[in-house]
Amino acid sequence: MDHASTGPLSGVTVADFSRVLAGPYCTMLLADLGADVIKVESPAGDDTRQWMPPVTAAGVGTYYLSANRNKRSIALDFADPADAEVAHALAARADVFIHNFKPGGLVRFGLDYQAVRALNPATIYCEISGFGSGGGAHLPGYDLLIQAVSGLMSLTGAPDGEPYRAGVAVMDVMAGLHAAIGILAALHHRTTTGEGQLVEIDLMSSALSALANQTSAYVAGGVVPQRMGNAHLSLYPYEPMATGDGELIIAIGNDRQFRKFAEAIGTPELADDPRFTTVLARNDNRDALRPLLLKGLAGRSAQDWFGVLSAVGVPCGPINDIRGGVELAESLGLDPVVEIDGYRGIRNPITLAETPARYSFAPPRLDEHGDEIRAWLRRD
Repeated sequence: MDHASTGPLSGVTVADFSRVLAGPYCTMLLADLGADVIKVESPAGDDTRQWMPPVTAAGVGTYYLSANRNKRSIALDFADPADAEVAHALAARADVFIHNFKPGGLVRFGLDYQAVRALNPATIYCEISGFGSGGGAHLPGYDLLIQAVSGLMSLTGAPDGEPYRAGVAVMDVMAGLHAAIGILAALHHRTTTGEGQLVEIDLMSSALSALANQTSAYVAGGVVPQRMGNAHLSLYPYEPMATGDGELIIAIGNDRQFRKFAEAIGTPELADDPRFTTVLARNDNRDALRPLLLKGLAGRSAQDWFGVLSAVGVPCGPINDIRGGVELAESLGLDPVVEIDGYRGIRNPITLAETPARYSFAPPRLDEHGDEIRAWLRRD
C-alpha cells in the first residue's frame, strides 16, 4: 500500500474477511501495531454497521466503531467474477488471511485454506469458528451461545437466581485475543522457516481456556463450580461489601493483605484469630467473619475507604459505571481515549516503549478505500 505505516507490524498486510467482533477485534489490535489491515466486506457491509443503538452524533453505530479503526474497507461480492478475482489477488498478496465464515464456507469461492495456500504458500491463514472444524462445524458461533454451553452462564448470577450472561461479548473478545496470539506466533515461525500455516481458533475452546480456575476445578479436582453471586470460590473477602455509604469491592488475595485490611478498619485482632489467619480458614469461616468486617467498614463511605485502603496496599475499589471506569483511568494517567478525525475510542492496551501503537485512521466507511485497494493490487 502507499500509506506510511509505523509500529512493530509495519509491512505486514492482513486480508481481513471477518465480521462482527472476534475477528475484527483481533485485526484492530494488529492494525494498531502497524499492520496494514484491509477489511473485506459484502456489499451490505459488516453486520455491526447496523447494530444500534447506541449511535454517535453522526449516526454511526458505536458497536462497529469499537473494533474497526486503522483499517481500510473494500466491498466485494464473491459471486461476482470480477470481485472474486480481486479477493483472490488480495489473498495472494496478504501475509495474513483471517475469516470467521462457517468451516467450509469459503470453499465454493476458492478462498479456503488449501486454495489460498496454493496462491500464497507463505500465508498465515487464520479461521475463527464457533465449535471447530470437526463435529461442531455446522453449529453457529455466537458469543451468547458460547457463554451458555461453555458453562460461563452457570457461574454468573445469584446462587438462587437464574444464570446470566456477562455484560460484554467476553468470549468473542477472548477468541480475538487468542487469534492475535496465534497469528503472531505463526508470523515468527514464518520468519525463521519461511513457512506459512493454518491457525484455527474456536470460541468454545477459547471459552474453556478463559474459564481458567473454574474449568480447572472440574478437570483437575472433579468439582463442578456453581453460581456464587459476587463471591469467590477460593478467596474471602473477595466481593462487594457494604460501607457507611455505598458498596466497596474488597479483593484480598493473601494473608498479608488481610492483616493490613483488618488493621485499617480498626479490627487488628481479626488477623490473629485462628479462624481467619489463613486463606483456607477465612473461606471455612465466612459467615463468622463477614459481620465483623461489615462493622469495621460502617464508619466510612466506599469512596473514603477506597483512598484509605489503597494507601496501605489493600486491593479495593468502588463499583463504577462505564463513565466512572473511563474517568478513573484518566485520573490515573492511563490515557484511555484516543481521537482520530472526530472518532473517539479506547486505546490499544499494549504499551510498547520503542514501537508504540499508532492511531492513523478512523473506522472506515463501507468500501471507502475500494478504488485505492484495487489500484494497489493491479501493480506489480
